[in-house]
Amino acid sequence: MRNAEIARIFYQMADLLEIKGDNPFKVRAYQKAAQNIESLSEELTEIQARGELERIPGIGKDLAQKIAEMIQTEKLSVLEELKREIPEGLLELLTVPGLGPKKAKVLYEKLGIQSMEELEQAAKAGQLRDLPGFGLKTEQNILSGIELVRKGRERMLLGRALPLAEAIMKSLASLPEVHQISEAGSLRRRRETVRDIDILVTSSDPERIMDVFVKLPQVKEVMAKGTTKASILTREGMQVDLRVVEEECYGAALAYFTGSKAHNIRIREMANRQGLKISEYGVFREDNGQRVAGEKEEEIYRILGLPYIPPELREDRGEIEAALEGRLPRLVEMEDIRGDLHCHSNWSDGGHSIREIAEAARRRGYAYIAITDHTQSLGIARGLRPESVEQQLREIEEVNRGLQGFRVLSGSEVDIRKDGTLDLPDEILARLEVVVASVHSSFKMSRQAMTERIIRALRNPYVSILGHPSGRLLGEREAYEVDLEQVIRAARDTGTALEINSFPQRLDLDDIHCKRAKELGVVLAIGTDSHTNSQLETMSLGLAVARRGWLEDEDLLNTLPVEDLLARLRAKRQR
Repeated sequence: MRNAEIARIFYQMADLLEIKGDNPFKVRAYQKAAQNIESLSEELTEIQARGELERIPGIGKDLAQKIAEMIQTEKLSVLEELKREIPEGLLELLTVPGLGPKKAKVLYEKLGIQSMEELEQAAKAGQLRDLPGFGLKTEQNILSGIELVRKGRERMLLGRALPLAEAIMKSLASLPEVHQISEAGSLRRRRETVRDIDILVTSSDPERIMDVFVKLPQVKEVMAKGTTKASILTREGMQVDLRVVEEECYGAALAYFTGSKAHNIRIREMANRQGLKISEYGVFREDNGQRVAGEKEEEIYRILGLPYIPPELREDRGEIEAALEGRLPRLVEMEDIRGDLHCHSNWSDGGHSIREIAEAARRRGYAYIAITDHTQSLGIARGLRPESVEQQLREIEEVNRGLQGFRVLSGSEVDIRKDGTLDLPDEILARLEVVVASVHSSFKMSRQAMTERIIRALRNPYVSILGHPSGRLLGEREAYEVDLEQVIRAARDTGTALEINSFPQRLDLDDIHCKRAKELGVVLAIGTDSHTNSQLETMSLGLAVARRGWLEDEDLLNTLPVEDLLARLRAKRQR
């Protein structure tokens, strides 16, 4: 079984145990294990083969045995027993944002609701508002949540689609008959969610490629299979289309199937004005049909008098004009990133010690890492009180004494209270090097109140970075009501950085607002919000957002050498 399937089963276990009213620590253990499994860069089957399941944070002997059972039997007996006790339809209800196990239980016991459709009908009929613990607002939120879930089912998060595509391409690329291979479509443009996965291949034996593709372990169903094109449905419910194209057409096909549609239309219009015709098969002269380009993607742009436009920019948001005027940005690359500015250790709800995080970051080639554990208001995350922050500072000093060529930066992800004040006193914040301020509660405030709340926090001289600025969780929770234009301007005026949070469900700030922040001269910072060392790898997702937002290395804090970074952060305190 793939990691995503095992994580899903553990989430189901947590939900069903919570409905039963089981031990909350047991429920939390399943949830934490599922989160950590989702973030693994290596398949559990490989970890099990080495006998190292219990080395995964949050996985003890009992859960390791359950993982082994699922790998061997593709099911979990204890879950099957729970499903016999609790209607399975309740699990579907729990996918609705804001509808927890307690409310789902009330819906079942009072109204017999066991499906999303029944829930929607009851909500539209006004049958929920008088139930205990509900109300008119809850009823309206449930209807909004159902719509959000349905949208989420249509698209997969980039953080899930990309590893899936990479695994499939790795299998195909190992075949000697494959000459070139690439993802295309919205995945190649690194959209935050994708509807399906497109893969292009050149090969000396297309039928052999088709045969292997439809028999890959990721395949749940073969939807279509021809000599040069096939479509499959994966176990995760994602459609994957594979096309084998001729070598001389590869560049044109890659540009065509990468899109976006709006970008391609602009390119075709430019070609038409030059007496050319562009298709997935190449670039041809309209008067005599002569092929003039198509083998290399760069040729498509060059023949139109354009520099190569990176896939992330191909959304018709000004990239054509910028290319014509020589204003295309030199997009930030992974090699430019010198550190991670948002990481959680086992001092709060992380899975590794500060020393272990430092060693993992150094192996990634970083020069520094910021430890930004939660603060006291976030009890579920074992947030730190002031005295605990003092103790952690001493441990960071000790860890740094044993490091060479690498530095652990002291920090905190401090809660922004409802009134805009912070969850730690200024005298503690003044001793920290990196302060990420984030909203973790009271999401239903009015637009004006939330905007004022955040701006007040930005005015605190010790706040370095505004964490996950919109508060959204893709497919789970809409962004809270906030005027991001005002927030971006306040960040500029106060000298505060805005975060691009790399956590797959967040990718917050989004690309549109990143570009706006750049236009207004606001610096940004990519942070993984990692809770395990494997999540450090999600930096690539934040980087994708940054590139889609036209960001260059000079637009980011964590491309700076450590001393320059610290000087930049101190500058705000001295304003």
